Amino acid sequence: MPQREFNLKYAPHHGHFSNSAGDDYLDQLKYAADQGFTAWEDNGMPKRDIGMQEKIAAEMTRLNLEMGVFVATGSFSDVTFAGDDEDAKQAVLKDIKAAIEVAKRVNAKWCTVVPGLYDLKLAWDYQTANVIELLKRCCDILEESGLVMVLEPLNRLTNHPRVYLAGSPQAYLVCQAVNHPCCKILFDIYHQQITEGNLIPNIDRCWSEIGVFQVGDNPGRKEPTTGEINYKSIFKHLHEKGCTNIVGMEHGISLPGKEGEDRLIQAYVESDDF
Repeated sequence: MPQREFNLKYAPHHGHFSNSAGDDYLDQLKYAADQGFTAWEDNGMPKRDIGMQEKIAAEMTRLNLEMGVFVATGSFSDVTFAGDDEDAKQAVLKDIKAAIEVAKRVNAKWCTVVPGLYDLKLAWDYQTANVIELLKRCCDILEESGLVMVLEPLNRLTNHPRVYLAGSPQAYLVCQAVNHPCCKILFDIYHQQITEGNLIPNIDRCWSEIGVFQVGDNPGRKEPTTGEINYKSIFKHLHEKGCTNIVGMEHGISLPGKEGEDRLIQAYVESDDF
């Protein structure tokens, strides 16, 4: 039996419990489930061999763990969605087709899409039109599978200086324009604290378009309670809104070794205590 029940679907990542459970991936899944976590994320799932994907999926089914996001497509060095290059767009569509096959193997409902860099030679509104058009083409591929891509706005101030998609209002506008159930927002609270703050009002404004949440405290991108974000208040707000979304733990750990992993768990226990 799990040690506790959380109010929300917090999702650890591979490596979060390597000191407590060892390096074996499946042992880490079991340890996470034993701690009361009910979901799991793996950004790099498409890079794992098919046999490993199938083993992970089988163990997650046995443990009743829900699969969170993996990264379907995203560039931090190239213009992909925002520009006019058709070859770049075809590469994105190829990634989306491949993501569907990964999702089938690991029972995933969500995949992350980062729409690349903005184009220094193209007016902003033309870029937005390009992004919307390519996302619609992605949706045409996705709709039969049921896989939903979630667009992740990233901060430009600390981590990703030239990304096209940076703000939650911008992501909301794009999703409203695409107007398809296979295109939603990945609201990463760490990134949005840096970009804009005003977290709860922005979550409320974007609510109908949010598919997945991710978290990390600021500064440092470590577990809740290590920075300036009041995660207990935010998690309580999500719970009161009836949140059933996965909340991905896309952050590092503030302390080394098993002590750090114990503190990671305790941070979520404290932040979930409402």
